[in-house]
Amino acid sequence: MIDFLFSQYKNYPNYEIALELTAIFFGLLSVWFAKKNNILVFPTGIINTAIYVYLLWEWSLLGDMMINFYYVIMSVYGWYIWTRKKDKVDEFPISKITSSEIKKGMLLFLASIALVISVYIFFDKLTHWTSYIDTFVTGIFFVGMWLMARRKIENWILWIIGDIISIPMYFAKGYTFTSIQYVFFTIIAIYGYLEWKKILQQKTN
Repeated sequence: MIDFLFSQYKNYPNYEIALELTAIFFGLLSVWFAKKNNILVFPTGIINTAIYVYLLWEWSLLGDMMINFYYVIMSVYGWYIWTRKKDKVDEFPISKITSSEIKKGMLLFLASIALVISVYIFFDKLTHWTSYIDTFVTGIFFVGMWLMARRKIENWILWIIGDIISIPMYFAKGYTFTSIQYVFFTIIAIYGYLEWKKILQQKTN
């Protein structure tokens, strides 16, 4: 069983395995801080995604690499948004998505898919079924990250969907550690949604 799950790592450089495990550690921390509505979600997330940008480039997973590069940028944006206060109160508290944001989210989803497809075609990487799923998941995660930066509770729904799809996808690609990471991401995201929902209900009561 162990050999089945991790045999692909026998040809990996030790430093890549160490980097992947380090990224996973900070990724789990980041999702946990997001669940707690704690601003540390962003610095820990930046470490996680910056490491993955490098690893995914090395592994030639361009769509995944683009997602993580986008995460780095959106983490900086989210970090700034979450620090903004008006009369000592968060200017962007936990809230529900607006109709305007739904439209913007749909445009972001379509634009990200178009961008990833273009990159895959340019590098002639649209050759495996995982590339098509990767393109779809990229769109989900792009919108999810944008919504999280703006503290919209619906971000958790997109994370849950994307995480569930990512579990078998990364396993099929041969990255068992990262696949296991997404199992934990899914569990934490479910609790994150429930916790944010509770906070939102307390504010509206």
